[in-house]
Amino acid sequence: MNTKKTFDTHKLVLLALFTAIVIILQILAIVTRPLFPAFAITLVLIPIVIGSALIGTMAGCWLGLAFGLAVLISGDAAWFMSINPIGAVLTVLLKGALAGLASGAAYRLLAKISKTFAAIAAAAICPIVNTGIFVVGAYLFFLPEITQWGETLGFSSGAAAIFIGLIGVNLIVELGINLILSPAIVRLIQHGQEKKALG
Repeated sequence: MNTKKTFDTHKLVLLALFTAIVIILQILAIVTRPLFPAFAITLVLIPIVIGSALIGTMAGCWLGLAFGLAVLISGDAAWFMSINPIGAVLTVLLKGALAGLASGAAYRLLAKISKTFAAIAAAAICPIVNTGIFVVGAYLFFLPEITQWGETLGFSSGAAAIFIGLIGVNLIVELGINLILSPAIVRLIQHGQEKKALG
């Protein structure tokens, strides 16, 4: 039996499964948004972290890209699309793809030291990069509109509107969720690696 072909098939099946999970979680985030109107928390970053650790860095990039595509298709970036469609597409796709890429790269680099530490670090890096690229995109493409929007809400500057109004508690909560769930993330990665070794 061709072991490489079996392994590649296994990776493709895993990638398809994690892609489906990412899309479902993004849809779920949209559906539940009215329950939490003050902020938009996403759990999509968790399967991106796990997928990038189990399958590879480029799989993390793909899963992040799938997340970005789901955001655009679902209309979650409609306000930004109405202002600057090219800027919105670039920001949304890049923030997801780079978050997955950074998460996978961090895991690969640190797993040589400790797989547990690598999984926790990957879980922390993913939301930081995702939010960081969003901030860069907001400054590059949407600052005048965000500043105007912020002024109507009483923010002192465009930076305050971005960091408090748009990001608000999102980064803290997403980072907290990833870190709280990191023991489960570690266990899921270990379980996946054990099955891969047996399979």
